[in-house]
Formats: sequence, structure tokens, C-alpha cells
Amino acid sequence: MSASAVHSLWTNAVDPIAKIDAPKIEYAQLAPTLIVVGAAVVGILIEGFVPRKSRYYAQLFVASVALVAAFAAVVALAADGYGTTKAGIAAMGAIAVDGPALFLQGTILLTALVSLFTFAERRLDPEAEGNRVDSFAAQASSVPGSEGERKAVKAGFTTTEVFPLLLFAVAGMLVFPAANDLLTLFVALEVLSLPLYLLCALARRKRLISQEAAVKYFLLGSFASAFLLFGIALLYGYAGSMSYATIAQVVDGTIQEVDPALVNTMGNDVLLLVGAGLLIMGLLFKVGAVPFHMWTPDVYQGAPTPVTGLMAAATKVAAFGALLRVLYVLLPGLRWDWRPVMWAVAIVTMLGGAIIAITQTDIKRLLAYSAISHAGFILAGVIATTPEGVSSVLFYLAAYSFVTIGAFAVVTLVRDAGGEATHLSKWAGLGRRSPLVAAVFAVFLLAFAGIPLTSGFAGKFAVFKAAAEGGAVPLVVVGVIASAIAAFFYIRVIVLMFFSEPKPEGPTVAVPSPLTMMAIGMGVVVTVVLGVAPQYFLELAGNAGVFVR
Repeated sequence: MSASAVHSLWTNAVDPIAKIDAPKIEYAQLAPTLIVVGAAVVGILIEGFVPRKSRYYAQLFVASVALVAAFAAVVALAADGYGTTKAGIAAMGAIAVDGPALFLQGTILLTALVSLFTFAERRLDPEAEGNRVDSFAAQASSVPGSEGERKAVKAGFTTTEVFPLLLFAVAGMLVFPAANDLLTLFVALEVLSLPLYLLCALARRKRLISQEAAVKYFLLGSFASAFLLFGIALLYGYAGSMSYATIAQVVDGTIQEVDPALVNTMGNDVLLLVGAGLLIMGLLFKVGAVPFHMWTPDVYQGAPTPVTGLMAAATKVAAFGALLRVLYVLLPGLRWDWRPVMWAVAIVTMLGGAIIAITQTDIKRLLAYSAISHAGFILAGVIATTPEGVSSVLFYLAAYSFVTIGAFAVVTLVRDAGGEATHLSKWAGLGRRSPLVAAVFAVFLLAFAGIPLTSGFAGKFAVFKAAAEGGAVPLVVVGVIASAIAAFFYIRVIVLMFFSEPKPEGPTVAVPSPLTMMAIGMGVVVTVVLGVAPQYFLELAGNAGVFVR
């Protein structure tokens, strides 16, 4: 057949009238994410065009303005009714703009702003070669301990790329809990994860442990992403669609039409169950639930402490938001299948995190296992499968994230010659050496333990109440036992700080700049306010607790 004949066949096969519709994007509803992405791109341009001496201030200014502006955009959307009456689907079905999405996005942006202050801290380490230094390596590409690293420190280099990396991670976190189709969910997961893999490797002190943590996180995160992607493929084969709503309708049986291309697989329950299992597995990894928690203690210990704070707070908020939407919007018809599995995961997560934490001797590892047990408590609210369950989880996440960032900010202050003094024995007698720092840390530990008049108590009470009303009373009993076990090791640290003799060669408490003071101060204020007067915030979470379908 001649080339001209083939060409004429091809041109005849294409309908000249058929047009591809232009995508319809609601820019105003996507403004929070677009502001953060735009600022991250500006941050990259700053790295390329602004002189090295001025980059730190330029990056800090751009990042803080972007996060404040994005939070203002979230508040404006909520005030305009997009969390309640005007809730809907934006970006051609890819993003949900509803109460849970806006509440979680607001929480993520505020926690990211507080984290940004700890990223920018430059007073804690002694000056190197006459230059102030932060928590991050002078030059990320140089081999630890090499001549190149020494030259970079001497020249006063700083890794200001951490600011755009933070913004890219936050942009992914904003999309993750709002994603309304599986492909958007996967893209958001990668956008939030890849910058975090890099940030974990950038510690100025203990570079090798930091790089090891980053490699572990990257490898295990890649496996989790692969599970998630395989689950997405199977669910597409089952339902013939990536959209949450369409898959939910196929699960319910309200859609009977079969896509001709998928006639052999559509409606096959094996694909549904295996696909849903793999998808939830990928999300439980991000949440840090047992048995997908193995990365958490190593990465939390090895990463620069400001990055650990960001991961423990903002990433957990985004991951739980995505998990809630998947279970409540995508798979409500599979409730009787996933609830027993989630019961088991919640129980082993609560007990496993609390019991293993007792054996820890490093403060960052202890907080990591504490974070694992808190993931179990939050899962109790997820299992409730009621609107109260959703709102209790939203409130718990908001309360927990500020306590976590505050606690890790305090960890950055206690230092010895090797940098942060994270071994618990070094914290002995801290209450006599620096009463204010020890008292603040004690407040955070009491909040983690769920002692009344702290935000931790209000959060746990809300979650356990929702779980009990949802028929999960045995789970609440296990949760209370796990809380009692956890209270033991939190109070043990308080006793160590206030009732032990300080060692003569013990660590010093560095005097931070106003940036870290602000981060710790916000943590204390939120902890106390949400503990003493939680009602307004519980109502706010209650109003935001309805997913758009």
C-alpha cells in the first residue's frame, strides 16, 4: 500500500468536527496549592539568580509570605462556604474542595509555617569560620568529612535549597488529602515524598546517620509507592475509572454498564479486594502504622530535627486526610471488609508503639515510637465510620501536629560538643539547669500522654468517644491501656529532668533566636488553649467533617 493511500485512510478516520475540550480549572478554589507551588518555583529562581549572601533572607521571606498567603486563601474559601454549602469537585474531578480538605490544608499550612521557623534557625550551633550556621549541611553534594565540606564551611555556604524543597513537599501535602481520583493521589504522594527524601539527608552534624536515614526512607518509600500504584492499577481494572465517586458506585452496584475494553475484569471482586488492600497499605506506610512503621524510628533519629518535626506533624496530617477520603468516599461499600483489618492494625499500632517506646534511650527515637502509638489512637477515630469519627480525627490531627513540632523544636535546644544531645541520660537534671525549657518540654510530654487540660486529652477523648459510639468499645479499652503504658515513659522523662542530679559534663541549653522561640511558643499556646477551651475548635472540626461525594 502506498504512503499516500495510508495517509488518506488516516485522515478519513479522524472526525474533522470532533474537538478536544479545553480543561476547566477553578483557579480560585485551587489558590492555596497554586500559591505554594508558585513560591517554590520562585525559590528555585532565587537559587539561580540571587547572590549567595542574600539567598537565605530572600528564601525565608518568599516561603513565609507564601505559607501565610496560602493559609489566608484557605480561610477565604472556608468563609465563602466552600467547606459546607458550596463544597464540590474542582479541576475536572481531580480535587475535592470540601470541609475536611480545607481543614486539613489549613492545619498543614500552619504546621509548615512553624516548621519553617525551625528550618531558618541559625543561632543554636556555634559560629563556623565566623559565619552563622543552621541545621543543614554547608554543601549537600560534598562527602562527609572531606576537604570539599571543610572549604564549603569556611566559605560560609548554606543549603538554602531547603526552603523550596519544603514548599514543594507542602504543595504535595495540600493535594494529598484533597485528591478525588487515584492518579492525583499518586502524583501528590510523590510530590510530597521526593523532597522529604532529600531533606532527610542534609543534616550538618552526624551526616552519615542522616544519609543512611534518607536511603532507608527512600527505599521503603519506593516500595510503599509501588504497592499503592499496583493497587490503583487493580482498582482501575475493577471499575474502569480512576474517579473515587465512580469506583464507589461500581462497588455499591449502582453502575451496571461495563466498559467494552474491561469486559473480562469489571466487577471482579478479587481485583477490588486486592487493589483496595494494596492502596490502603501504601497509605498506612505514610501514616506510620504497624507493621509498616519500620522506617519511622530510624528516619526520625537520622534526619535533621527541623525536618523530623515537619514529617511527624504535616506529613501525618496529609496521610490521614488521604486515608480518610479513601475509606469514606472511595470504599464505603467495603466497610465490612476493611473495618476488621483496621481494628487489628489500630490495636497493634497503639500497643506496639507504646511498649517499644519504653525501651528507647534516644529522645528522638522515643518520640518516633510515640508518634506510632498516636497513629493507632487516630485510627480508632477512623474506624468509627461516622461524621463524629471524621471530625474527631481532624481535631486530633490539628492538636497533635503543634505539640509534635514544639517538642522537636525543644530537642534542638539541648546540645553538647557533638550537636544535639539526644541520649536520654544527657537530659538528667535539665529542670535544674534550665527550668523554663524543661517545663515547656514537660507540657508537651503531658499533652502526648493525654493528661487533662492539655490538647492531647481533648483529642483522645474525642477520638475514643467517636469510636465507642461507632461500636468499637473493645478498641477504646485497648486504647486506654496503651495510653496508660505510654504515660509511663513520658512521665519517666519528666522525672529524669526534674528529680535527677545534673551531671557536671552535661549538655548546655542553647539560646535560640526569636524564630525557634515562636515555634515553641505557638506549640505551648495551642496545647493549652485546645486543652482548656476545646469547644470552639471541636465545633469547627465538626462543621468541616462532611466529605463531598
